[in-house]
Amino acid sequence: MFLQQLKDITTFIFDVDGVLTTGDALAIENNGTLELLRTFNIKDGYALQLAVKKGYIVCIISGGNGKAMQKRFEGLGIQHINLGVSDKVAVYLQLLETHQIRKDQVLYMGDDIPDFNVMKLVGLPTCPADAVEEIKAISTYVSPFAGGKTAVRDVIEKVMKIQGTWFDPNPSAVDSGK
Repeated sequence: MFLQQLKDITTFIFDVDGVLTTGDALAIENNGTLELLRTFNIKDGYALQLAVKKGYIVCIISGGNGKAMQKRFEGLGIQHINLGVSDKVAVYLQLLETHQIRKDQVLYMGDDIPDFNVMKLVGLPTCPADAVEEIKAISTYVSPFAGGKTAVRDVIEKVMKIQGTWFDPNPSAVDSGK
């Protein structure tokens, strides 16, 4: 059943903290402003930019915010970057309407309670191995990988391999490190 659902996916939506990162953040002060530094997995980055190149809609919806996050996602070619979001459901519904996407075409990966309501609405809810129990309970697929440790690559690669779009015959060594 799970593998069959992958054939219809056109859209990937990801939370950031705990999904694209381990959930750890280093707080630093910069001219009186508190900034949170996060680390991103380069293999996740490769899969994200390849999905964009191959025509998938890739969307970020996160309560977290920061210039570094914005630049990282822009560097990967992601056009739908929604940071500092308090209502993830509203952003999701707007994306569906704007792009005429059916919910069965959407794979969402979240890891914690702020993702719960939107995950109940998508066609294919997924999560990293270290997601909270409430999220695991509603996920169709639980990656064997933790957040920030290639869980994102895991789901993108599965979808793209099932659909025959995974391999890039001319990859650039700088694609994932932008």
